[in-house]
Order: sequence, then C-alpha cells, then structure tokens
Amino acid sequence: MDFTLGEDLEAVRDLARQIFADHAAQERIKAAEQSGTGLDAALWTALADAGLLGVALPESAGGAGLGVGGLAVLLEEQGRTVAPVPVWPAVVAALTLAEHGTAAQRDLLPALVDGGERLTVALEEFGAADPAEPRCTAVRDGDGWRLTGVKAVVPAPSGASHVLVSARSDEGSGLYLAATSAAGTSWEPAGTTAHDGAAHLTLDGTPAQALGDEALASVLRLARVALAAVQVGVAEGALRLAADHLTGREQFGRPLAAFQAVQHQLADCYIEIDAMRVCLWHAVSLISAGQDAESAVLVAKWWSDEGGLNVVHRVQHLHGGIGVDVDYPVHRHFLWGKQISGTLGGASADLELLGAAL
Repeated sequence: MDFTLGEDLEAVRDLARQIFADHAAQERIKAAEQSGTGLDAALWTALADAGLLGVALPESAGGAGLGVGGLAVLLEEQGRTVAPVPVWPAVVAALTLAEHGTAAQRDLLPALVDGGERLTVALEEFGAADPAEPRCTAVRDGDGWRLTGVKAVVPAPSGASHVLVSARSDEGSGLYLAATSAAGTSWEPAGTTAHDGAAHLTLDGTPAQALGDEALASVLRLARVALAAVQVGVAEGALRLAADHLTGREQFGRPLAAFQAVQHQLADCYIEIDAMRVCLWHAVSLISAGQDAESAVLVAKWWSDEGGLNVVHRVQHLHGGIGVDVDYPVHRHFLWGKQISGTLGGASADLELLGAAL
C-alpha cells in the first residue's frame, strides 16, 4: 500500500509544520500550562486564520473536505511540538457533528471552522469501562433528552461552547450534544500529565439533543485515530530531540550517538514509530474509503499506546538527568505520550476490544 501523501495533504503538512514551529517557544507552552486552560490562544487563532481547523470538515461547512486524512496530518504536526491547543477533541467533535448531526446542530460548524466557537468530547468515565458502554444515563424529555451522570477528564472544556456526551438510554448507547453551561452541568478541574486543562463533568438532568444512531461508534473511531496521529508526532518529536542531544554531547571523547548501545535504542524507537505510522494510515485509508475499519483502528490505537510509550520512555532515559528537567522540552513529550497511552482505556483495553472484534 502506498502511504505517500497527496499534494493537498502535503500542503497541509507544510503549512501546519510552519505555524507550529513559529509558536513552539517554551515560554508560550509554559504560559498555556500555567493558565489552567491548556490553550495557546494566539496559536489557536493562527490555525483558524490559516484554515487548518476546518481542513478535515466538509466544504458545505466551510472546510477543505480532506476528512480524517487531513486531521491525521494536522495532528502529527501538533504532536511534534506538543503544542498546547485542543485540536483533536474540537475537530473530532466537529467531524462527528457534520456527519451525524441534525441540520440545526450543523449550524454550529461555520463558527468552529473560523475558531469562533469550539466543541469538546466527554467519552470517558471513572473505573474500567468500555467507552462504547457508558454508565451516564439519558432520559427522554419531550423533543430532547436529559442527561445524568459523571464524565471523567473531559479534554479542554474551558472556552468550549458545547460538548458531545456519550450516554445510555432504554434505546441503547448514544451520543448527545449539550451546552457546556447548560442547567444541571458542573465542572471540576482535573489535573492531567499533559496539563491540558481537563475537567470532570457532572450532569444532573442536563438538557441535550441526540445525534444519529451511529454517532457514538463514529466519534470513538475518530478519537482513537486522532490520538494515534498525535502520538506519532509526539514520538517523532521526542526522537528528533534525542538525536540532536546525543550527537552534540560527548563522553570519553566521542559523541554519545556513536555508542552501539545508544544506537540500538534509537533504532528501536525508529522501528516503533514506523509501525505506528503504518497502522495509523492503514486505518485512515479504510475510513476514507468507507470500508470497515474497526480492527484497523484498534490496532493503530494499540500501537500508539504501546509503541508510543516505549519511545518516550527510551528517549527520556537517553537524555539522562536532563530528561526530567522541566526547563528542557523533552519531558513534555514523555508526559503527552504517557497520557495518550491511557486515554480511552489504554493498550490492554484496546487488545480486549480487538479480540472481541476478531
């Protein structure tokens, strides 16, 4: 299979790489972390002005129509610089709304493309549970629904106007759109390794509107692919930092990169990243072609959990003491890699779901 990017995706990659590089100063990243929102507002605006927030969305919503492939390219570039902007939850939610929302719900999309509004997703709960089988409940209320329950570590809710919430009703599990400030909602800040401004969401009869029947499966599929794409970028960015560090630092009169034990660890990282990328783009290609991608998505997510965590562990080890220095950027790659590896259940949960699918 040919995984070469087409002309359009190459243009997205090059533009995104330039914008993320221009906003990659450590001072900016620290400021976003310390703000409690996990958001570099200037970078978010720059992405919107360049049209990158809408690159995956359909042209009918003002986007570029590049779908999940455009999203994957954008997120890989974000991961390289661990840029503090909530691209994956915002765009995954917007894509889901574009595909499964009602006409009234899709009216939100133009504002999402230009960065004026933002969505997020509430897909996880406390305890070991399949995200496709939520414990949060939905009860009919006239033409709408009322949601009750607790959703854990909702990514970057600060500044988001709406949230997509997974919940179960008498009709089965589904996905619902609620305003983040609706009656019956309360938010509690949640500390995460990535310092992304996450929060726990408590729902107490919160009014919401249902999306289409396949919306929950779709948003979970997109979320797993998005996380895998970010992790590829995180791992590549970490490996680049390691290569630069090891070629510039000497021991016994030789660059550290010249030692065989170091080269073996770098080679292992390279192989894991290549496997992650192949699995990611296999899943992307199946989704783009409208084919059954369930197993491929789970394989890609498992590799991002297992391989991605292996890479950031090795890279931090290869940096020695400087690897845990918060003034040196590589520790952020480790923290992001660690958090992604546990999101939506982690490697063991992915293998269980994959076994069931097979």
